[in-house]
Amino acid sequence: MGTVKAVCVGEKRGTQKTNVKTAEFAVNYGIVGDAHGGNWHRQVSLLSYEKIEAFQRGGADVLPGAFGENLIVEGFDFRSIAIGTRFQCNDVILELTQHGKQCHSPCQIYYKMGQCIMPTEGTFAQVLQGGTVSVGDEMRKLEERDDRFTAAIVTLSDSGFSGIREDKSGPLLKAILEENGYRVVESLLLPDEQSRIGEELVRLSDKREVNLIVTTGGTGFSPRDCTPEATLAVATRMAPGIAEAMRMHSMAITKRAMLSRGVSVIRGKTLIVNLPGSPKAVKESMEYIGDQFTHGLNVLLGRVSNCAR
Repeated sequence: MGTVKAVCVGEKRGTQKTNVKTAEFAVNYGIVGDAHGGNWHRQVSLLSYEKIEAFQRGGADVLPGAFGENLIVEGFDFRSIAIGTRFQCNDVILELTQHGKQCHSPCQIYYKMGQCIMPTEGTFAQVLQGGTVSVGDEMRKLEERDDRFTAAIVTLSDSGFSGIREDKSGPLLKAILEENGYRVVESLLLPDEQSRIGEELVRLSDKREVNLIVTTGGTGFSPRDCTPEATLAVATRMAPGIAEAMRMHSMAITKRAMLSRGVSVIRGKTLIVNLPGSPKAVKESMEYIGDQFTHGLNVLLGRVSNCAR
């Protein structure tokens, strides 16, 4: 059981928030009147009261909301609690969606404080059920959680990102994954830029703790095709059999499948698989390899042993 120590709201992103002591939480939006509200996964930011106290003991003198946090709660180390865990405070139900964040440039908080603990200690959540939260309210961790495997889709296409070409592979892949029981938590459309692709793969694996990331596009011979290189750069272990099986199957359909450079790897507890860019190839590939992901992910997460039949 935890206790709410502050409820903070801010009108602009990247600025300190003000402890308003009570606020209304709206489903799939966040806190009414807060700049971070919206239809995305970082609707509400949380910091552990104990982490702020430790920062204060270093000589700082900060007020609630100094790090841009919405809720300060005593009794929980949010950073150590698994993504997908749910918390309830009065009628409000929150689901943790991401640990920490990457700051691309120093914000107002950093310039004033000299450092910001939100990138490392902050945790973000979505609002599943709305209501009011006030200082002094009790918060409890729920046993109930969505145990479906989570997935993220990353479409790589310069023309798609610029709006010249419609992305058809990403939506198709989302439909296929959902039909197979996955909970798709993010779908991204990015240009063929290796550093940016790698950055998102790391965020989805490490901060969002996604079980499966499937990319589509950027696996060919074009000078701009860099998805395999971006994927290999963030890998902690190889899982080559998936990509090999996909090419073997596709070779029976077209010899041009030998020109695909897609790879399959593991980063921590996340499986990352590169698919070709065309909707036809996405459908054919997922029909052949998709049914093996469940066992692989269960082994990766330690839920079952990898024993031979």
